[in-house]
Amino acid sequence: MVRPNENVEALLQEYADLVLITGGDAFKARAYEKAARAIGGYHADVSTLDAEGLREIPNVGKSIADKVLEYLRTGIMPSVEEVRARIPAGVRELMSIPTLGPKKAMTLYEDLRISSVPELLDAIHEERLRDLKGFGPRTEENILHGIGLMQAAGDRVPINVAMEVAEEIVARMSAVDGCEDCTYAGSLRRMRETVGDVDILVAADRSEPFMDAFTALAETAEVIAHGAKKTSIRTTKGLQVDLRVVPPDSWGAGLQYFTGSRAHNIRTREMAVHHKLKLSEYGLFHAKSGKKIVSETEEEVYARLGLPWIPPTLREDRGEVAAGLRGELPDLLTEPDIRGDLHSHTSLTDGLATLEEMVEAAARRGLRYFAITDHAPNLYMQRMTDEKILAQRERVRELDGKHRKMRLLHGTELNIDPDGNVDWPQEFLQGFDLCVASVHSHFNQDRAALTRRYITACENPEVNIIGHPTTRMIGKRPGLDIDLDAVFAAAARTGTALEINSHPDRLDLSDEHILRARRHGVKFAVNTDAHAPLHLSYLRYGVGTAQRGWLTAEDVINTWPLDRLRRFLRKNGTSGTSA
Repeated sequence: MVRPNENVEALLQEYADLVLITGGDAFKARAYEKAARAIGGYHADVSTLDAEGLREIPNVGKSIADKVLEYLRTGIMPSVEEVRARIPAGVRELMSIPTLGPKKAMTLYEDLRISSVPELLDAIHEERLRDLKGFGPRTEENILHGIGLMQAAGDRVPINVAMEVAEEIVARMSAVDGCEDCTYAGSLRRMRETVGDVDILVAADRSEPFMDAFTALAETAEVIAHGAKKTSIRTTKGLQVDLRVVPPDSWGAGLQYFTGSRAHNIRTREMAVHHKLKLSEYGLFHAKSGKKIVSETEEEVYARLGLPWIPPTLREDRGEVAAGLRGELPDLLTEPDIRGDLHSHTSLTDGLATLEEMVEAAARRGLRYFAITDHAPNLYMQRMTDEKILAQRERVRELDGKHRKMRLLHGTELNIDPDGNVDWPQEFLQGFDLCVASVHSHFNQDRAALTRRYITACENPEVNIIGHPTTRMIGKRPGLDIDLDAVFAAAARTGTALEINSHPDRLDLSDEHILRARRHGVKFAVNTDAHAPLHLSYLRYGVGTAQRGWLTAEDVINTWPLDRLRRFLRKNGTSGTSA
């Protein structure tokens, strides 16, 4: 289920937004934002901490700790309730639109009395927003896109939220007597970036004990349907979970069927018909006699259709069946293939843990190398200086190889400026082992300017990786309007890797973009962009996205041995200091 940390994070972030739109102190809002991020990424469950333990979390002082304790004790944070009462409900609805923002939401309410999405759509179509300061045709386009994102997301949740729910329920169902197998299926098993509902599959001779245990879960808010073959609940967080029980000898067919996708299943059923067979969730049968042929494992089902086992992440009817028939399915990247993480942050900038804590956490995960890439000075709020980054480099060198022999790389995350340039001059950048470069601002440039900006960054001999390339935030901010094929071609030509950012809010590049970039010959880096030790576990989502993009270990530079990686990072003959 959702961690208490995440509930507190959302509440404090809401408070920060409400402070801003009510004309409160911007520094106070910023303090609550920083505390929200710190609590969300903290390794320990905040509900187990006392006041002193809460104050040990970075950016959490006495006042915020007291508010958190009160919320954990009563379920209410009075200061948030107070400021909520001062904001019309309609404004809070408008604030939920990605790309709009709290200040513009308040302006729309105060100046045009707009308090709902339908009213906002009417005002845009009537061009009434254009008389407001700070609004115009481009703003209207952004708002419409944000409404589209919100409507498309609907009740879908990020993959990490669904995964946490699914793994907890799988553990509970696996402990019920009579369970012979249990796992999650559906879009979650296919590692889609968002999930509409969670599918749980159990193999057992009797379904009743599982259906009863399922509806009795503490997290069950509503029983939607209760049957012998399928039961559906809605959790206290609003996520629908469906449980299906199949006979043990139908496990493989059931798992194949309920994993989907629908398009992939149509394709495999068509193949079954071609072989004079019938495929269902109970097995593969002779069409005429009805005799069951195979059903116990997915491998048997696919083999009888003349196919190798197809990994779930490929089952989207994007050519996987044809590739299987030709014997050309890729040997997909796996999490154990990843030797190192090339994008992470510490408390020197906006991370939540010290250098030493991040290094220790990376070593515990078994990484063979790990890069520290704190923000560069043009992201002014991080207050980076030459002196700070050089002092960090010395400490990185001291720690290199001392944590389970893991090698450390000292890098930085540069800011790609509007003209495509980056923070430090080339001579200074040559002292880093690697440089990630990302766009963090000026998102409203036109398509041509944005495209030139990225290509210029790729052509910089010191830029090794383009971080979170489209800048999207899933369900909150669309990707930039750039000529991706031109950028992909530039990255391949210049030997610049493109990041697959593993954070569930980003997953950037997306699977569809990876498929396009791969055709250009691009190399990739699957990184966590970790700002806390907890974030290192997000690697699984980046790997899942890479698999959906048909990537192999060879395509991903941080699967390579360190010597080979270093040769790639030299780019045009330049090199950083060696670790």
